[in-house]
Amino acid sequence: MDRWQAMRIFTQVVDCGGFAPAARLLHMSPPAVTRAVASLEKHIGTRLLVRTTRSLKLTAAGEGYVADCRRILAEIAEAEANAAGSFTHPAGLLTVTAPALFGRIHVLPVILDFLDHYPAMQVKTVFVDRVTNLVEEGLDVAVRIAALPASGLVARRVGSIRQVLCGSPDYFSRFGEPRTPQDLVHHRIIGRDRLFGHSEWLFGRDQDIRVPIAPRLICNTNDASIAAAVAGWGVSRFQSYQIAADVEAGRLKVVLADYEREPVPVHLVHAEGRMVSARVRAFVDFAAERLRYRPGVNAIPDVRP
Repeated sequence: MDRWQAMRIFTQVVDCGGFAPAARLLHMSPPAVTRAVASLEKHIGTRLLVRTTRSLKLTAAGEGYVADCRRILAEIAEAEANAAGSFTHPAGLLTVTAPALFGRIHVLPVILDFLDHYPAMQVKTVFVDRVTNLVEEGLDVAVRIAALPASGLVARRVGSIRQVLCGSPDYFSRFGEPRTPQDLVHHRIIGRDRLFGHSEWLFGRDQDIRVPIAPRLICNTNDASIAAAVAGWGVSRFQSYQIAADVEAGRLKVVLADYEREPVPVHLVHAEGRMVSARVRAFVDFAAERLRYRPGVNAIPDVRP
């Protein structure tokens, strides 16, 4: 069995979590799959998998090797696609990942338009609130809302997200608007489990302004926090894209804009290879143009009551 085929089998075993399911997917017998992985381990001279009756785990060497296998197999697929001409005509499966709420609000509409524009394309979404690994998880394009560290990835900036403080017009008519961050000690605070913490909020660009907060309402989802703010119960902080529609409709009003932190950049990211497939290039070009004009991606409307 050639090395490329053995790598493909090994990667499939890891992805499927076992020899039997990988064998079914590859239309091979389980003993043949087992022999292929054993032969690969013998050739390399180290164990890649730890097998028990109930589980299959990668060794430290296996974790590094499977990442290299994915990269090599992807490059082979790219070379074949280039020879077949698909770098000129976008076709096939594209996997796109993004934060869950941003993906639903902004990326999904772009994907739907993209599929209408390129009938030969198929797109799989992975909208999750964690940092994904494009190479190890087999993802093509990611939306990152963060300042990016140096890496082997190619990034195209498409906008920025503001961290804004807001409440409903009804709330401000009853309790008044805060004029400085320190005024928040006199206001009802809506907090969230993870975002921005519970003990203090940071304001300011040139210097940090730390404001202790004591939220009486702590929500575990953004949707619940937004609903509470729209209902007029209190004030909270959100990323601008999350409440752009509510600001546009006048259900929420942004305050303390002069004290906001530096906006967070939004990037489209993909793995760097010797060549970029037409499907990745087409989607990045298509999405970059449209995301730049999505409400809340670069700025939120300045709506006055």
